[in-house]
Amino acid sequence: MRSAVYDIAIVGGGINGAGVARDAAGRGLKVLLAKQSDLGSATSSASTKLIHGGLRYLEHHEFRLVRHALEERERLWAIAPHIIWPLRFVLPHRKGLRPAWLLRLGLFLYDHLGGRKLLPGTKTLRLRTHPAGEALRDISAIGFEYSDCWVQDNRLVVLNARDAAMRGADIRVRTRCVAARRDGALWRLTLEDAETGRKSEATARALVNAAGPWADKVVSDVAGIGARGCVRLVQGSHIVVRKLYEHDRCYIFQNPDGRIFFAIPYEEDFTLIGTTDRDYKGAPEAVAASAEEVDYLLAAASSYFRTELSTADVVWTYSGVRALFDDGAANAQETTRDYVLQLDRPGAQAPMLSVFGGKITTYRCLAGDVLDKLATVFPDWSRQRGWTATQPLPGGAFPAGTADDLARAILDEHPYLTEREARRLVRHYGLEARDILGKAQDRLDLGRDFGGSMTEAEITFLMEREFALTAADAVWRRTKSGLRMTSEEIEALDRYMRERRGAGATSRAAG
Repeated sequence: MRSAVYDIAIVGGGINGAGVARDAAGRGLKVLLAKQSDLGSATSSASTKLIHGGLRYLEHHEFRLVRHALEERERLWAIAPHIIWPLRFVLPHRKGLRPAWLLRLGLFLYDHLGGRKLLPGTKTLRLRTHPAGEALRDISAIGFEYSDCWVQDNRLVVLNARDAAMRGADIRVRTRCVAARRDGALWRLTLEDAETGRKSEATARALVNAAGPWADKVVSDVAGIGARGCVRLVQGSHIVVRKLYEHDRCYIFQNPDGRIFFAIPYEEDFTLIGTTDRDYKGAPEAVAASAEEVDYLLAAASSYFRTELSTADVVWTYSGVRALFDDGAANAQETTRDYVLQLDRPGAQAPMLSVFGGKITTYRCLAGDVLDKLATVFPDWSRQRGWTATQPLPGGAFPAGTADDLARAILDEHPYLTEREARRLVRHYGLEARDILGKAQDRLDLGRDFGGSMTEAEITFLMEREFALTAADAVWRRTKSGLRMTSEEIEALDRYMRERRGAGATSRAAG
């Protein structure tokens, strides 16, 4: 077995692992990232898909976390204006819950805590006359409107991994790290291809454990250091229903149990509702939205919207496990969402740094802090901290707020597209939409139509550049085209991708 030598080996390919890989590779380090399944296929694809400060975290006095997250909103929007865009959120006051003055005070802090420059500030709304009140029951005369951002969460992971690869990182999907043992100042890793079982070895000067829900398992089972019990698994589930209203605002609602939940315009034809927040004891890979959670979200949404929702209205559900740092809080809602980094380095031996917790919004800060903690291991590296705040992610080298202008330009170049198709391509790929469309003069030039606006040209791009291997990678993670595809169409796409991979393997073997 050949053994390669790396500066940093990263176990885990969610947003934290991909973010560390990008930052490290951009500073000149030799990076290996091993992800046991698809990139961002677990927690990082199951978020509420917000780049936000976390208004409710102010109640738990997490001011540092909120400030960092608020500062990151516009930075991330600037480097990924194709997959991140601003949204206005409506927070109705509801009698008997948090008083209006408290909501306004929280929003005042929210407006001024994080260096907001481009996003508009808070406004007071009269819901009985404002369009945002039309879809709601007569629950309140007053509401507040404020700003946060939306993100295509899996695409943020993939673009960070792609950028890392373009800077020299070795990104291995569907590759398990089955063993890691210290050998003085080095780690000896055993890697296993999750599909073929083929094993390989690698050597690294430092090991970063960014395995999310599996982080404790990496510490105890893979590295053999001993059980830590630092992870608290918290389940968050979401439901998707047909569009409940016509305007483009989101809602943040209070529930009588003290929780909050969101209702967000989703993929143009739908409304996303979530999330739940409860401790989880099962295997992370087996998580699924329970009937109890679905009923909870339906009842909560029905108490606010004029439309009475039932299980018949649910077109899709998804669920994820957040790997929070176990700070001993009494319940899941009060557990910190901030990240904790633990460095294990006995004497002069090779270090292992484990990542616990974190939010998608602060992944870039987390990556910088990880590398700061490992700085003594790499005395000759570039210390250009913060470069990731200004360098755009693939496809994002255009000004924030101009994605719709780019979509119109692409529509002019490819008039056979619909406005919705052009907008979808830009909201996923930005400038790289032109790479997918190439010199196509009509739809036939894009190859086979798989349904859900997915063409052979797009699938080729996803497979060749974005590590996609299966239909699920393409239609449920890189995009959400699965919402508009039949099960037969998805199965046909999966067969096509398997056959294409097989043909590629045969071609490489022959060569």
